[in-house]
Amino acid sequence: MKKIFHLLITCFFAFDSSAQVKSKDFGRIVLNTYIPIELDVPEEAKAALQNKLNQIATNNGMGGSQVNPRFIITANVMVGTKDIIPGPPQMIAQQLEVTLYIGDAVTNTRFANTALNLKGVGTNENKSFIEAFTTINTKNPLVVAFVEEGKNRIINHYKEQCDFIIRDADALVKQQKYDQAIYDLSLVPDVCKECYFRCLDTLQTIYKKKIDAEGSAYLNQAKMLWTSQQNAAGAEKAGDKINAINPSAACQPEVVKLMQQIEAKLKADEREKWLFKKKQYEDRIAMQKEQMRIAEAKSKHDDLELEKEAARNYELDKLRISAYRAVAVEQARNQARTITYNRIYWR
Repeated sequence: MKKIFHLLITCFFAFDSSAQVKSKDFGRIVLNTYIPIELDVPEEAKAALQNKLNQIATNNGMGGSQVNPRFIITANVMVGTKDIIPGPPQMIAQQLEVTLYIGDAVTNTRFANTALNLKGVGTNENKSFIEAFTTINTKNPLVVAFVEEGKNRIINHYKEQCDFIIRDADALVKQQKYDQAIYDLSLVPDVCKECYFRCLDTLQTIYKKKIDAEGSAYLNQAKMLWTSQQNAAGAEKAGDKINAINPSAACQPEVVKLMQQIEAKLKADEREKWLFKKKQYEDRIAMQKEQMRIAEAKSKHDDLELEKEAARNYELDKLRISAYRAVAVEQARNQARTITYNRIYWR
């Protein structure tokens, strides 16, 4: 018998506002557990089923972090037989077919599925369902193969869609939506090696455009604040804007020039706070240069033991990735809290 599982996710799949988004959430494949609201199963039993799906994803290193709600692991439950066993106490025995699915809830694409035949016995229907769901073995070869198939299909998705992912990011950059572009590219998992490194190179370009654009904006604000109030108070306000400028921004020479102008204008007794802010900015530059020096030195040492294929400066990549993911984390926190999907038919 052909079965069609109707999964409707509309305004119910939401980010948990209490969830803490971390940098390590990026760069890996994530499966988000979803139990359809219309699934004809008691609420407590749904929680037991969701717990099992969480275990399956987590045990395979794909536990959901809600950074990327696109890929889901979900289930449908079909009751085969339901028998009343006389008591006391009276028991309910059910034979269930639980079909697990992994898919893309944005494109309505099923990546993998597997069916499990379960039996549950309890003093009521709810307990009967819970008993059945707790028997799901997350190490069952069928379940392991199911997750592996879903993972491989997700990897293929990134391979096939890499050009479009980069193209869409470039389109966002043209709209000056740098953070969204960085977020989207940061979602590509590192197991998709070719696409991952292509996105990493694109991220470097986008990040530079972002810090240059933001640096120019902060510099202009600092100039306006100083021009309108050329005293200790104005210097402090301008200094706050200057300290928001990334030391690698293209406007850095102009920043130095403005800082010299401010320092020259201030009276001796007004310079203390200004010099503190100046020192903060200079320390950031020094720290960044030292990090780059250490990364380059370590990379040269490691290159002696690496194949030519590993000619990329991985230590510098680590520094860059850390910066990109900091932006992506903040963007994830600012994303719309509710994701709306269309009706999905799993055939």
